[in-house]
Amino acid sequence: MLKLKSVFIFTIASLILLSFIPKKEVQNPPFYSNNTHWADSVFKTLTPDERIAQLFMVAAYSNKDKVHVNELKKLITEYKIGGLIFFQGGPVRQAFLSNQYQSLSKVPLLVSMDAEWGLAMRLDSTTKFPRQMALGAIQNDSLIYDMGAEIARQIKRIGMQVSFSPDIDINNNSKNPVIGTRSFGESKLNVARKGIMYMKGLQDNHVLACGKHFPGHGDTDSDSHKTLPTIKSSRARLDSLELYPFKELIAHGLGSMMVAHLSIPALDTTPNQASTLTKK
Repeated sequence: MLKLKSVFIFTIASLILLSFIPKKEVQNPPFYSNNTHWADSVFKTLTPDERIAQLFMVAAYSNKDKVHVNELKKLITEYKIGGLIFFQGGPVRQAFLSNQYQSLSKVPLLVSMDAEWGLAMRLDSTTKFPRQMALGAIQNDSLIYDMGAEIARQIKRIGMQVSFSPDIDINNNSKNPVIGTRSFGESKLNVARKGIMYMKGLQDNHVLACGKHFPGHGDTDSDSHKTLPTIKSSRARLDSLELYPFKELIAHGLGSMMVAHLSIPALDTTPNQASTLTKK
């Protein structure tokens, strides 16, 4: 069996769940909320194995060799994976590869990128927008909406549908090695307000936004890419502080959410249990 290197498991079902929230609870329903009939009709044509494969989002690069490209093509044609998350490379190379991969896929691939400050977070020769800490200091929040709209335009231009942004963690630990300038700041109100504007800029222009890192990665002092940080907060603090931006963005139509790789005893007391892998 072919090894899946750098595979991201992306629960597509979670993207659709929010579309079933009653409209009175959502001020701006996600742009895809009226297209579930198409998703259901395609889903019914898939075998059980193909349905499982739709949950896999695999790391893709536009600066690697043909071995990498051929490996992805095999995953698409033989295993019928659901999506790709692009990392380093260039915009023209990525657009070219995306067209190849889409032409091979039975179901349209969901193509994504961490693009918190635009395509330049991953790609060369592209526009680099301000990091969120800089945006947190400005007074005119409509500018953040405009930035989200322009990032959406560029994302669509090279064939993607998802941006894993905005980061709505609260920057409340100065020793945090992985969030820092990626956060709008230390105020939950400012983080939520600006996160909503960024999200709307993306989703009003048909790019799926993603709130991260649920339930809050701000108060950590280690890097979750390398270890399992522990959030020592009580449930009451999580509810009143860390979760506040997530609740606000959900109320305004947030289309998807990224779960943080954390140990959170207040939510699950299992030793060394990663939040990404716990039902609780």
